[in-house]
Amino acid sequence: MTVLIAAAQLNQTVGDFEGNARRIIDAAVAAAGQGARVLLTPELSMSGYPPEDLLLRESFYDRCQAALAHILAQTRALDLHLIVGAPLLRDGLRRNAALLLHRGAVVGEYFKRELPNYDVFDEQRYFEAGSQPLVFEVGGLRVGIVVCEDFWFDRAPRAAHEAGAQLILALNASPYHLNKQHLRLDAARDNVCALGLPMMAANLVGGQDELVFDGLSFALSRSGELAAQALGFAEDLLLVEFEPVAGEDTVDARPGRREPVGSLESQVYSALVLGVRDYLGKNGFPGAIIGLSGGVDSALVLAVAVDALGPERVRAVMMPSPYTAEISWVDARDMAARVGVRYDELSIGPVFESFLATLSTEFQGLAPDTAEENIQARIRGTLLMALSNKHGSIVLTTGNKSEMAVGYCTLYGDMAGGFAVIKDIAKTLVYRLCAYRNGVSPIIPERILTRPPSAELRPDQKDQDSLPEYDILDGIMQMYMEDNRSTADILAAGYPRDAVERVLRLMRINEYKRRQAPVGIRVTQRAFGRDWRYPITSKFRD
Repeated sequence: MTVLIAAAQLNQTVGDFEGNARRIIDAAVAAAGQGARVLLTPELSMSGYPPEDLLLRESFYDRCQAALAHILAQTRALDLHLIVGAPLLRDGLRRNAALLLHRGAVVGEYFKRELPNYDVFDEQRYFEAGSQPLVFEVGGLRVGIVVCEDFWFDRAPRAAHEAGAQLILALNASPYHLNKQHLRLDAARDNVCALGLPMMAANLVGGQDELVFDGLSFALSRSGELAAQALGFAEDLLLVEFEPVAGEDTVDARPGRREPVGSLESQVYSALVLGVRDYLGKNGFPGAIIGLSGGVDSALVLAVAVDALGPERVRAVMMPSPYTAEISWVDARDMAARVGVRYDELSIGPVFESFLATLSTEFQGLAPDTAEENIQARIRGTLLMALSNKHGSIVLTTGNKSEMAVGYCTLYGDMAGGFAVIKDIAKTLVYRLCAYRNGVSPIIPERILTRPPSAELRPDQKDQDSLPEYDILDGIMQMYMEDNRSTADILAAGYPRDAVERVLRLMRINEYKRRQAPVGIRVTQRAFGRDWRYPITSKFRD
């Protein structure tokens, strides 16, 4: 007998039990209406993922149980096995659970076996691991359940197989980073399909603080072929038929809808748009304010913000200084007009002169240096935060990962704001993303992409006056920070010794700045923040 199974790719919010339950119920009704016998939802779909230290509060579990009761009541009449993810607190033990619901009752429980404790994951802080498989039968098909990290290893799938499972269903909350879907599929092939089992996974979608979940729920045949794949970066309901294999006690997936993953640039851009939309939307911000400089970083942030929120919710503010080039004014005005946002110009010249007058005695006899440069950046930060306070919109900062790595940014200046959109985007990737977005429609003036980058805080300033070329800086940063390679490895890769020593020194001494940076979207496997936990005070040298 062929069994139709649905995967609900949901955009849940941590702690929004009523909203999360409503989306689960709506998906269950839709799946049953299309003939599905089973609906699979993402990991911790009832509570949202990751709940972090909310898991230490008993009232959090009480709210979850109330939401569960509501789901059971609302799906009682459906001829559907519903699999939901929920945190459970029982006998003093916290569990990351998959609950099997049918006809208004919980008819099975599975506790996640592999608890990740690396990168952004900290599940061993909260949960106790399970050890027992859960296999249930529907339409003559024996189905095993696992949760996310379980299929990255072979213990849980093998236990389900030994318990009689012909198919594995996985609840997933797997955050996006570059090349992530390829890694997921490879892990599933190695640990599930290698057992001769087909598999289906329902992945979370949406932004949750710095994490973005990309969806791309999928089904694999028992030979590891991609049978179906849901949309990336959007809610979706994926339906797949599983049918018996003639003459064997096995089943396989019929080929179904396969949505494309897209290019790397399209993935990253979509992640940024979704991250901005959900951070503002889920936290109730009415709109965004961006300091538009006429440079490439603020241009990319403006493009992302407009695509995420619409031009009516975005405001751009140009704050020229005595060192702002005329082409910066022209390009900023041009881009603001292209995307249709409110655009204002607030000169910082008079305020800058007032600061210098106040500090004239202290600065007397001393040559201008970074002190004067940082004053300008901090004036801009103060103005943007004042507008944010007055109007309620959040300031989106425009610093990129390359700048954050080496401290080419000003505390309480260009780092001032509420959300760092391109915090995990290297400068070289910034240009690639701008080119990608202009390929969709030309909203970023070409001169912004071709002129040498500059902070414009002193006469004729260029970034490369203070930093190595960005292709060199980014390569060193990636090897050291993202790939954990040694200084010797980086030198062996051909990077100049003076550049290597300079970049690594700057990375080391600027940790104090990064600790005070706003939260920002993570798109690599190692971002500054939860992934990068280096001491500020340290005598260690590599």
